[in-house]
Amino acid sequence: MKYPSTWLQGASLGEAIASELRLQIISGTIKRGEILSENRIAGEFGTSRSPVREAMKTLSSEGLIQLERMGAVVMGLSLKEVEELYDVRYLIESFVQGHVFVHPQPELVQQLKQIVDRMELAAKHQDPVEFSYQDLAFHERIITEARHKRILHLWKSIRPIVITVMLITTRQVFSGGEFKVRYVMDKHLQLIAEMESLDSARIQTAVQRYFDDSRQTLHLSFPEG
Repeated sequence: MKYPSTWLQGASLGEAIASELRLQIISGTIKRGEILSENRIAGEFGTSRSPVREAMKTLSSEGLIQLERMGAVVMGLSLKEVEELYDVRYLIESFVQGHVFVHPQPELVQQLKQIVDRMELAAKHQDPVEFSYQDLAFHERIITEARHKRILHLWKSIRPIVITVMLITTRQVFSGGEFKVRYVMDKHLQLIAEMESLDSARIQTAVQRYFDDSRQTLHLSFPEG
């Protein structure tokens, strides 16, 4: 599995290297305990050590590697840590959905429905990369609509890992066939319906149900923990 090149438009070389290494670490292609060498990675990517160093600093700040004198030790991402990531997502999304949908939001609702339409088109073309990107866009659109600086800052700090995990879990969903993919789209449509109700209790219940279900997919995608 390669990190989608279409997601790297405008990214620096260091960001591109970090994205590819992040995917390999989270997917388990690069194992926990492995030593990453700047020279070796620079050779693999055909670049100097400077962007590799940039990538290493990024991955270290995310807790995926630990910088040592002899290189970087891969810490990986356990199932528990992925679940904790989804706990943070739940806290963010339960807040923003309740915050945004105090009043009717017809324009936002229309945009969210269009995103689900794009997910459906990706499903028809058997394109898990585009599907996962639109899935992220759905949630991110609501988060940005909240116009809450600190929430947005928190979201941006976890976004690179979130989109990588979503790419992995979406491939798991697609492996389950058309029914499973349709089920995921219907979950998003159900969220929209509950948000349109402007009923805070219904919205909170819908978000809780959404993330409880997502955790089941996590367990299938990260079985070793």
